[in-house]
Amino acid sequence: MTPTYDVVIIGGGIVGAACARECAFAGLRVAVVEADFAGGGATASGMGHIVVMDDSKPQFALTRYSQQLWRELAYELPPDVEYMPCGTIWVAADEQEMQEVRRKHDFYGVRRVPTEILDPRSLYEAEPHLRPGLLGALLVPEDLVIYAPCAARFFLRQAQARCCDLHMGRVTGIRDHGVVLQDGSVLRAGTVVNAAGTWAKELTPGLEMRPRKGHLVITDRYPGFVRHQLVELGYLKSAHTLTAESFAFNVQPRLTGQLLIGSSRQFGVEEKSVDNHIIAGMLARACEYLPELSRMSAIRCWTGFRAATPDKLPVIGKCPGHEHLYLATGHEGLGITTSLGTARLLLDQMLNRAPAIPLEPYLPGRVMETAHA
Repeated sequence: MTPTYDVVIIGGGIVGAACARECAFAGLRVAVVEADFAGGGATASGMGHIVVMDDSKPQFALTRYSQQLWRELAYELPPDVEYMPCGTIWVAADEQEMQEVRRKHDFYGVRRVPTEILDPRSLYEAEPHLRPGLLGALLVPEDLVIYAPCAARFFLRQAQARCCDLHMGRVTGIRDHGVVLQDGSVLRAGTVVNAAGTWAKELTPGLEMRPRKGHLVITDRYPGFVRHQLVELGYLKSAHTLTAESFAFNVQPRLTGQLLIGSSRQFGVEEKSVDNHIIAGMLARACEYLPELSRMSAIRCWTGFRAATPDKLPVIGKCPGHEHLYLATGHEGLGITTSLGTARLLLDQMLNRAPAIPLEPYLPGRVMETAHA
C-alpha cells in the first residue's frame, strides 16, 4: 500500500527538519525524505552562527525573526546542540569599517536590536588575543552559536514524536500528489516541500540558484582563547561577490573549547575535495587578526555547498504553476539562522495564516526563470 501523508518534505537538513517539526506540531502527518543522513549536507558545513544580518531589510527581518525563535527554544535544546549565547563582535580595521560600525549600530538601534560600539580599549578587554591597531568594533550580544547537525536531528525527533516518518533515499521526481524515490517507490501527499538545498534545482527546473562552496577548519581545544564570534567587517564586502574566490576572518568559539575557522566563498567549483590554497588563504586571513592562531593545531578541514540565489534571499513558498509544491531553499550561508523562521513562514502559507513578517520578499516567483520569460 502506498503511504499517504499531508506533507512530504524533501531534505533532512536543518531547514527540512525545522519544516517537519513545524508541520507535525500543527497536527499534519509528515514524511521527510533524506538521501544521505539527517543534519548532513549544507547543515554540516555551516558555522552554526545564529546572527542578525542587514544586507537588506528582508534579510534583517527574517534573520531577526528567526533568531528570536531560536532564543525562545533555548531551554528545550539538548546539550549536544551546544547552545552558546556568546554574541558577535564585528571588528573594524580602518575608518571605513568604523563608519559601517556606526551605521549598523544606528540601523539595529531603530529596530530594537541591542548593540554596543567598542573603542580599541573595550575591544581588547573583550578579546585580548586580537592583533594591536584595530580601531574598534560592534558588539551584538544577542547573537549566538549552536551545533547545527544535532539541532536538525533534535527537530526530527520532535517531529517523529508527533506524526512524522523518516524515509532514507533519494527523490528522483516530484508529482502532483507526491514524490518518486530512486527505488521506484512512491510517497503520496497533499503537499510536497522541496527543501533539498543545492539539489533543489534538479527537482524543480527553472529555479535560479547556484552552489557556493565553502571551507571550514576546526582546531584542537583552547578554552577561553576566543569569547565571542569574531567577524571582520570586510566579511560584508566578500559576501557581496558572486564571482571571485574570497576570504574573510570569521572565528567561532565552541563549548568544547575548540575554534571553528572560516570563511571562504567559491562559485563555479563542483569538486567536494579540500582546496589547499583556499585553506591557506583562509588561515592566513584569520592569523592577521589572531596572530597566536599560527601556533595552534588544526584537527580537521572540510567543505560544503550552499544554495545561493541572485538576490541573496531564500526561496520560501508555493512554486508558481504547481498547486501542491512549496519551496524552502536558497538560504546560502544563513540556512541555520533562518531555519525556524522559514518553517514558520512556510506553514503560515500552507494554512493561510497571517505571518509575523511580510512574505513577499521570499516568494519563489522572483527567482523562477519562467517568471522572467
